[in-house]
Amino acid sequence: MKDSQGRSFIWGRKPLEFCVLILTLIALLNADPARAAQSKISSDLAGANTSGQVDVIVQYTQTPTAAFHQKVLNLGGALKRDLGGQFKGAAYTVPISALQELASDPNVVYISPDRLVHSTGSWVNDYHTGTVMAPSAWAMGLNGAGIGVAVIDSGIASVADLRAPVYSQNFVPVSSVTTALSSAAVSSTAISVSAVSSSANDLYGHGTHVAGILAGDGYSSSASNDFYTFEGIAPGVNLINLRALDQNGNGTDSQVIAAIETAIQLQSKYNIRVINLSLGRGAFESYTQDPLCQAVEQAWKAGIVVVVAAGNDGRNYAAGTSGYGTITSPGNDPYAITVGAMNTMGTPSRNDDVPASYSSKGPTLWDQVVKPDLVAPGNLVISLYTSKDTLNLEYPGNEIPYSLYQMNGSSSSSSAYFILSGTSMATPMVSGAAALLLQQNPALTPDQIKARLMSTAFKNLVPEATVTDSTTGQSFNVQADIFTVGAGYLDINAALSSTALAPAAVGSAMSPTAAVDNSGNIVVTANGNSILGGNSVIWGTSVIWGTSVLDGVDVSGNSVIWGTSSLLGESVIWGTSTVDSNSVIWGTSVIWGTATETPDSQVGFIADIP
Repeated sequence: MKDSQGRSFIWGRKPLEFCVLILTLIALLNADPARAAQSKISSDLAGANTSGQVDVIVQYTQTPTAAFHQKVLNLGGALKRDLGGQFKGAAYTVPISALQELASDPNVVYISPDRLVHSTGSWVNDYHTGTVMAPSAWAMGLNGAGIGVAVIDSGIASVADLRAPVYSQNFVPVSSVTTALSSAAVSSTAISVSAVSSSANDLYGHGTHVAGILAGDGYSSSASNDFYTFEGIAPGVNLINLRALDQNGNGTDSQVIAAIETAIQLQSKYNIRVINLSLGRGAFESYTQDPLCQAVEQAWKAGIVVVVAAGNDGRNYAAGTSGYGTITSPGNDPYAITVGAMNTMGTPSRNDDVPASYSSKGPTLWDQVVKPDLVAPGNLVISLYTSKDTLNLEYPGNEIPYSLYQMNGSSSSSSAYFILSGTSMATPMVSGAAALLLQQNPALTPDQIKARLMSTAFKNLVPEATVTDSTTGQSFNVQADIFTVGAGYLDINAALSSTALAPAAVGSAMSPTAAVDNSGNIVVTANGNSILGGNSVIWGTSVIWGTSVLDGVDVSGNSVIWGTSSLLGESVIWGTSTVDSNSVIWGTSVIWGTATETPDSQVGFIADIP
């Protein structure tokens, strides 16, 4: 099977075949040093023309020293950025002809392009705070106060609903960033650093929109004649604005990695407990080699919850998988909390909400990790903007009218609020929820936060729906299945009310991996340190991800199949119900939580905007 770029990839290969293949490859690599060096070079560099130069990220076995950089210089390369903090790497410009020799260095682990990264918001009602039960947190007196959330995006503009002052600094090497910031008059609520220019101000508009969903305080819609207030999930958090994307919403791997490294360096100074990454790019290799994923894992292991957008490629059918297998990087990493998008249908009730058709689906392309982990509202979300940012100049029709939230309001465009859609908009809702949990219990680890959010996610979702793009008229079938909504719909009230604790150990909540057993059944295996069975079960008691006993059988000692049906064609069944589509359904047993009876009606609607 081939993906959207025409590359071949393995889909559903049996475990025994994998073992034989891997052992064969290891034998070949050990026998041929040239092959071993080539295995360290990303596949999208391996076929490059040998003339010219290329920007790359080199991952090393240890923090790179001046001697490491000198070796690259001796090969005709140039150092772009030292990423030698927790990440153990650097960004260079090198001659393509020198890649093989560079890869032969025993200190080099992997070489990949310094790829372009972009925001995951799509251009073009709200009710998102209500559908995820955020008001219940506010009623408890929780607003994220004291918790630092690093927003790695296109910057954050100075707007009324984010009234804390923003202090900008030039982006500096990670080793110097603490010194550079210590001399500034840093606010207790917001600081800013830019990886792309001398200013951390948002010229694109994406980061400001994301920050508003996370922490907007509703100032511009709280007047006496306003009947609806656009408030963020956790308006009391401390925002750390790390600008990594330019005025067009684009950046590179090295810029994002540098921002992640900066967040780690500033962790104790600003109590950074959460990183929001509403961005991504294609997955070109296993997460074990992908530099973005490795940087995310370093932050996670440092005690920071990393929340990542799943991507907006759910309508990409180029690989013949009906949009499955389209999770972008670094959302493909099993440590991170990966968030897909839901459509609220423009109502305050979540009972009619369905997945957004553009929301990327799992499993991940190279490793078959079960993603996303959960979903939150992402369609037609109203948040903050400035009139001169790029998104507004490109899509002025996304400005909402005052009449949408003011009594006797005019039809002219609001100067404060703007609509965007995408998994980018869903991600800060989960980041905000994580901040609320940490304010309630600062002792929670990233894995315990992830486990709590997934185990308490709302399961009673509309199983199937037909959605129609109001612009193109194209219809899409969507399903609330394990590879589309993961553990379910973000439920902040349920998460705050839960006292269940997963193991505190790093990796105990890693997302599992899907595979096909020798009988053709889909199974899910534990990933890394995560536990799917036994006496120490995460997210439940003697079951997987919940309190209900699942109807399953043990396969090959360490794999569990949910349900009694086997794989039929490209339809993966968890439960006893079947559908005539290339998808996965829960059937009558619900994964990751208490079993509930799901509605069986189909819903048709418009305004599913990509």
